[in-house]
Amino acid sequence: MNKPYFIGIDVGTQGARAVLIDATGEVLGSGEQAFPLNNQSREEQSPEQWWRDCMLCLQQVVGQVRSTINLNDIVAISVTSTSGTIIPIDKNNEPLYNAIMYSDPRSAEEASYCKKVALAENSNGYTAFNASSGLPKMLWFINRYPGKVEQLGKFIHAADFIIGKLCGRYEVTDYTNALKSGFDVRKKEWPAYIWEKLPIQQNWLQTVQPSGTGIANILPELAAALGFPKTIQVVAGMTDGCAAQIASGAVQVGDWNTTIGTTLVVKGVTTREINDPHGRLYCHRHPEGYWMPGGASNTGADWVTRDFGNNLDELTKQAAALVPTKHMAWPLKQHGERFPFIAPQATGFHPVGLPPAELFAACMEGVAYIEKYAYEVIEQLSGESVSAVFTAGGGSNSELWLQIRSNVLQLPVYKMKHVTGAVGAAIIAASQTHFASLTEAAKALTQIEKEVYPQLGVVEIYKQNYQQFIDLLAGKGYISKTVYA
Repeated sequence: MNKPYFIGIDVGTQGARAVLIDATGEVLGSGEQAFPLNNQSREEQSPEQWWRDCMLCLQQVVGQVRSTINLNDIVAISVTSTSGTIIPIDKNNEPLYNAIMYSDPRSAEEASYCKKVALAENSNGYTAFNASSGLPKMLWFINRYPGKVEQLGKFIHAADFIIGKLCGRYEVTDYTNALKSGFDVRKKEWPAYIWEKLPIQQNWLQTVQPSGTGIANILPELAAALGFPKTIQVVAGMTDGCAAQIASGAVQVGDWNTTIGTTLVVKGVTTREINDPHGRLYCHRHPEGYWMPGGASNTGADWVTRDFGNNLDELTKQAAALVPTKHMAWPLKQHGERFPFIAPQATGFHPVGLPPAELFAACMEGVAYIEKYAYEVIEQLSGESVSAVFTAGGGSNSELWLQIRSNVLQLPVYKMKHVTGAVGAAIIAASQTHFASLTEAAKALTQIEKEVYPQLGVVEIYKQNYQQFIDLLAGKGYISKTVYA
């Protein structure tokens, strides 16, 4: 085993997970606990239950690794969780209320008000507030429970609660979690309008640090209970989407990550902030001062099993003999698109009467065309080049689809071995404790499982096909053919 070791915890909507990785990024132990998912849990969840489940996950990890590693060689631990989830805690750091989940729509009215105020004040901070943002949830709590305001000590984010349980300090958060709570990641400060124009006190807001910053050592009693050394450092965490980006290896300028699951999510690193006048992209702050723009498409891989069932191996074999196809297909399964273009009227399309394998191939190509357009938008807005695409999600498991995407993008595509939020949190834990930077940690701790490069003869065909696809989108009024921005 390659010491030292690092632990990452991910608290998601549907469960908690913990992993322990070694100095090469290999996962040596993991633990998982599922949460019951229902309409109530989409609005509120118990942070104390999260902590109990996190402890169970950590105990599972210890059970798996205690006979093969020296627990004293564990250096650091960090946490990732959902962006926009807010917990009001009292002055003794106890929850005053359940965690108000990012997926809770009840703060829509407060979101509109926060957006109006932020824009009126010409805030340089985040202004695109909606019901999934943190600041409106703070306002919602104050409006609904005025009797609890006297007891309020801090508003904290989901990851911060677990970090607090680990080290006893709840007053620190990180750039990525604070962004949608209104923090100005340009000036690295909370905008004054939050306490001057909203019924929120300045002392309810946390201190904000870059992800990976050391906060405190693990609590001695917790270390004793788990058999951990008291020297383990607990470090500032990150939102789940950003942590998955870190785990993908896309941490250097010019690196981008495409995750194709139900949706297609693109995240990357630029030297300058991207200001998108249409709001398709927004930017997190990289711990090293760069920017981490991202956007999410309604296009994804949800069509694969829905339209083609489970006989995918045979379909893939047949499709491999048919690409590149000349067919134009866009397997958008919901109404409207939000990235890389905003078109609420958009609907998917495909030729009628194609054999299943041919339609399957055309749909994979269609998603790749959307991905290419996304990167063209990004290059246009940023003025910077995309040099490589690191990929994750269920859509990255198809070798044929990886090759199609590389050919369409005209870029190398790297599929990584361990791409989870928990692994991303473990890399963040290592980034300033064992390594000098996040870039150095990610380089050492991410493992490429597959490298795919463009096939020169096929690239030219896809250039022409892509242009036809763009012409078709423009003809339907979804995009402007000449203007990305």
